[in-house]
Amino acid sequence: MEQRLDSRTAEANRRQPEQPAARESASAQRTGRKAAEGRERGLTLVELIVTCFIISILAGAAIPIARFQIKREKERELRRDLWMMRDAIDKYKDAADRGAFQTKVDSQNYPPDLETLVNGVDVQGKKLKFLRRIPVDPMTGQADWGLRSMQDDPDSDSFGGQSVFDVYSKSQGTALDGTKYSTW
Repeated sequence: MEQRLDSRTAEANRRQPEQPAARESASAQRTGRKAAEGRERGLTLVELIVTCFIISILAGAAIPIARFQIKREKERELRRDLWMMRDAIDKYKDAADRGAFQTKVDSQNYPPDLETLVNGVDVQGKKLKFLRRIPVDPMTGQADWGLRSMQDDPDSDSFGGQSVFDVYSKSQGTALDGTKYSTW
């Protein structure tokens, strides 16, 4: 039995020196393959610079398009807000023309200000409102609108204060179609 153990130990000792050598050669082969594969998979500095250059050109082209899109969306919002306020003014005048409530004689049945459209008027014990809120002008960022009355000059930018006939933006900017926002 001791002879069997000795023979097994001798065999194990003979194999051990061979195994590290075999391991080293196998790992060297794998490392060589990995190094070669790594060179094939990576990018060179020139390729990286060209890629960054192409991406910067595409980003540079996308920025003006995004600005154009933002401006167009603000213009849509401005048109919608102006239409909504003008519609509320017209509804107020229609109700006053039908005699639903009393107005000042010199107002020609137009509202005295935009707050009246929001606060509403009393009609037979009920509050009749024409506008939920005064919208914010998307071009100026404020809820400050230019107002015109029937007595004002159509091209005037000052408000006489009698009644609100029309609203306009106080922005001095130019629209995409070349017109001024204040003329909308």
